[in-house]
Amino acid sequence: MRMGTFVLAGQYPGQSDAEALRRAVRSAEVADEVGLDGVWVAEHHFVPYGVCPSAVTLAALLLGRTRRIRVGTAISILTTGHPVALGEQTSLLHLASEGRFTLGVGRGGPWVDLEVFGSGVEELTHGFPESLDLLLRWLREPRVGADGDWYRFREVPVVPRPETQPPMVVACTSPGTVRLAAERGLPMLLGMHIGDEEKSEMVALWRKAAEEAGHCPDGDHVSAGIAQVADSHTEAVETLRRSLPGWLRRGLGAHQTLDGGPRKMRDPLAYTELLCEIHPVGNPQLCADRLTATMERTGITRFALLAEGSGDMAVTETNVRRLAADVLPLLGNLAGPVEAAAPETAVSSPAAPATG
Repeated sequence: MRMGTFVLAGQYPGQSDAEALRRAVRSAEVADEVGLDGVWVAEHHFVPYGVCPSAVTLAALLLGRTRRIRVGTAISILTTGHPVALGEQTSLLHLASEGRFTLGVGRGGPWVDLEVFGSGVEELTHGFPESLDLLLRWLREPRVGADGDWYRFREVPVVPRPETQPPMVVACTSPGTVRLAAERGLPMLLGMHIGDEEKSEMVALWRKAAEEAGHCPDGDHVSAGIAQVADSHTEAVETLRRSLPGWLRRGLGAHQTLDGGPRKMRDPLAYTELLCEIHPVGNPQLCADRLTATMERTGITRFALLAEGSGDMAVTETNVRRLAADVLPLLGNLAGPVEAAAPETAVSSPAAPATG
């Protein structure tokens, strides 16, 4: 089992953007200090749910601030960017960090982002596979050209060119994207909004589709969640009840749809209770038991855990330290040894997937 943190850089009520980013950076530094496996950085546009609009930029900063830990994007939104630009950035970080960078990509949603960045709903729904295939070609081949429906350009050299393909994951929230990822041999990133049963179903679907496509059915998937360690379950839950609803209400409510129409938003209080119920929130033993149960039910051994749920820098730092000092030892042999840097492993097969 490999435990990492999930950095949203959420702006809680009364906080500035700078405060949210300082907390995010500090939590990653602490995760590196205490020996966690990874830090996963989220990307959002125009909403205080997360004030990081470029996951690769923040990932680059964190790679420079840390020495051992892996840093990944969870996710970089491909629909609002160019796959070649993201491929160049990925190769740069992969080489400069000596293999500590992991690229997570996703489709994004039908938000105003598509209008601002000049893409649209057609690219969101139909252009994603082509974008991902182009991205994977960029990370695998010495020269790349394109003649598709969405991208057309003459052949150009790949510079800098990685000797091995940088590690990748794909955010999956629908069966179609699960199949798309599996057909290209790419592991999944599964969100914190779903529990073990649904994640298990998605892993089973991925395994079947991967095997049918001729790939190894054992994907190195990542499970996103939230973690709050305290001396008691009550204390941990109360910490999140004080902070999460206000952040969720403001952050999720700020999303604007592309067509300007109304959108259904999760009830912040109910969502907080759900997160506390299905993720490692409680005393160290309860946290360890929930992580173990998820691993046994889903087969997933990598975790990206949101540790900043309190919204407070000092509490977040303590939470990260307790994950390493109090929870990891209880996992025993399940928590494998931490390596000095990520191995430069290539994903088998030729293409790529989506999120949605």
